[in-house]
Parts: sequence; C-alpha cells; structure tokens
Amino acid sequence: IAPELLAQLIARIDDGTLSSKTAKTLFDALWSAGASGNVDTLIESLNLAQLSDDGALTQIIDDLIAANPKQFDELRGGKEKMLGFFVGQVMKATQGKANPQQVNQIIRDKL
Repeated sequence: IAPELLAQLIARIDDGTLSSKTAKTLFDALWSAGASGNVDTLIESLNLAQLSDDGALTQIIDDLIAANPKQFDELRGGKEKMLGFFVGQVMKATQGKANPQQVNQIIRDKL
C-alpha cells in the first residue's frame, strides 16, 4: 500500500469518517486489490463511512427507547449496563456504522 493511501486512511480514522472496524475493511480492500487512487472514493464506493448525523441517530435511539421502555427506565435508574444494550442496538440497526461515542452522548442527553 502506498504511503499516501495509508496516510489518507489514518486521516479518515482521526476525523471520525471511519471506525476502527470499517478502517480494517478498507485496509483489507486496499491490500488485496493493490488499490491506488483516492481513499475517499473507496470509502464511498464500499459504503464504509461512519454514520454521524445527529438527526438520524436521534431518530434511531428514540425508536429504540419507545420499543424498550423497561430497559430505558433501568438505565435511568442507574443500571449502566443498559447503556451498552442501547449502544449495541443502535450499532445493530446501523450495521455497525454509527459513531459509538456520539450514540453514547445522545443517549446520555436523553436521561
């Protein structure tokens, strides 16, 4: 892999475009294909960009809270394990593309 591509990959991790999971997928694609060109183009063509749209994430979280009111009440009551439950459900709903730190913050803001 060309150093320029690796630098672009690292920059996309740093700016939050890629999660560590999607970065590994992109690295594998770069490695196996001997790809050259633009990392951003590959991210788009492989649909690897991390979901960080507050509105979309908030809607997913609101739907999960409505579907799981008991678990949300437990979280409000101090059962921190439930935070992991909700983050996991958001990750499942977004096929692992949600920004977990952002999801955590949105959920905490709803408490």
